[in-house]
Amino acid sequence: MMLIQTIAQRAVVHPEHIALKNAQMSVCYGELSNQITHLEVDLKKLIGHKTLAIYLDNHPAWVLIDLAAVSAEIPVVPLPTFFTDAQLLHALQDAGAAAVITDDPQRLRQFLNAHIISEVTLDVCHQTLTLFNLNIAHVVLPENTAKITYTSGTTGNPKGVCLSAISMMNVANAVQNAVDLSLFDQHICVLPLSTLLENVAGIYAILLAGGTAHILSSAEIGLQGSALNVAKLHAALAQTRATTAIFTPALLRALVSMIEAGAKKLADLRFLAVGGAHVATALLQRAHVQNIPVYEGYGLSECASVVALNTKLTHKLGSVGRPLPHITIRFSPNQEILVKGAHFLGYVGQATNQIKDDGLATGDIGYMDEDGFLFINGRQKNIFITSFGRNVSPEWVETALTNTDCMMQACLFGEAKPWNTALIVVKPDATPAQINDAIIQVNQTLPDYAQVKKWHLADAPFAHTNNQLTANGRLKRDTIWAQYGHTINALYSDLD
Repeated sequence: MMLIQTIAQRAVVHPEHIALKNAQMSVCYGELSNQITHLEVDLKKLIGHKTLAIYLDNHPAWVLIDLAAVSAEIPVVPLPTFFTDAQLLHALQDAGAAAVITDDPQRLRQFLNAHIISEVTLDVCHQTLTLFNLNIAHVVLPENTAKITYTSGTTGNPKGVCLSAISMMNVANAVQNAVDLSLFDQHICVLPLSTLLENVAGIYAILLAGGTAHILSSAEIGLQGSALNVAKLHAALAQTRATTAIFTPALLRALVSMIEAGAKKLADLRFLAVGGAHVATALLQRAHVQNIPVYEGYGLSECASVVALNTKLTHKLGSVGRPLPHITIRFSPNQEILVKGAHFLGYVGQATNQIKDDGLATGDIGYMDEDGFLFINGRQKNIFITSFGRNVSPEWVETALTNTDCMMQACLFGEAKPWNTALIVVKPDATPAQINDAIIQVNQTLPDYAQVKKWHLADAPFAHTNNQLTANGRLKRDTIWAQYGHTINALYSDLD
């Protein structure tokens, strides 16, 4: 793997330069290279070349295990800590994990008890971890599988996306070049390392550049489940003097609001990538007013994370940037985005021919302007058809709603109806009159078939904790409908 070789070279040229750091410890490049070699030997003794799952909070140990496993050609399954027990068990069984290494053995014992053969205690980066050997049936993976990444998705059990080391390095190398990362950069890992975006575009990219990765725990970052302590997040960015970070739109909104309220600006921050879900143009504009260097991007797990990215030299507000150099974008007749040049190996347990000759069908609809910038209009599967036969992409209308001053979240409904209803989350001080005025203003920018006629306040924000948001911030529409469908239908009662 190119990254392992690069780290070994850095260990010779800059052995004392810090590679990984948290509040308690640091690992220089010389130490990192040696520790990868030693841990690689230990992992081979413990599990051979069988599949290893990682269930850890953010910590330098997570990175070391990941790198040692990839170097040993051991397929890795990063397990998100926000998964339910059922989702974790599904991922382990689906991928045929022979072992799992964790900092929370108590939780895993509760649902893995019948599958645990033995356990070993390991000390990695001054953290005591437990490795469970598992009685789980072996699964044949596509050749050259280095990582199996699971996302929570919108419905059902998550699918395992099999990726090669080469595909991940293509993205990491392209991001390094696009962001112009160097050994002087200080990247802070805000998203969970189990998130492919942070794993590849964050850790791999900064280590390729010879920079420093600050890896604080979720609590130190200010993230507990889906709850955010933005003051802690701001403090972590300031204390680490972070130059780069990756955010979701929700994190960006919180940081912008805090700085607007008078918090100290982050003078060291030079590149804040935001992705995972659509970012409201108004939020990006607010960030720019506060001199926050925000750059929107777009990607998919099947493409090893990043597909397109705005940069300091090439950016256009409202777009997700230009495609990375190794990627070609095409469009189907119905404007679905097709990606060539970034191929995953297949889903676990499924045929590997998901990629057609014209590229990977992303499920996203959009267009590319004359300057080569990619724009996303929404998800193809989310499009609904009104009773007048009009196709509506709900993300289009939802973005317009959340661009207003009083609305924070919105979920649009209108399938087989003559007009649309919005379920909304508003700011605490928003009045009904302000909400109505905002919707009137939005409707003036929309064709009649896309306008919002009625609205209803959600009982609580859409979040991970109530299973109404995916890990990257997309609405789980089926779950939201399950809770609010009766209420939404009641708004159409005058049609009966």
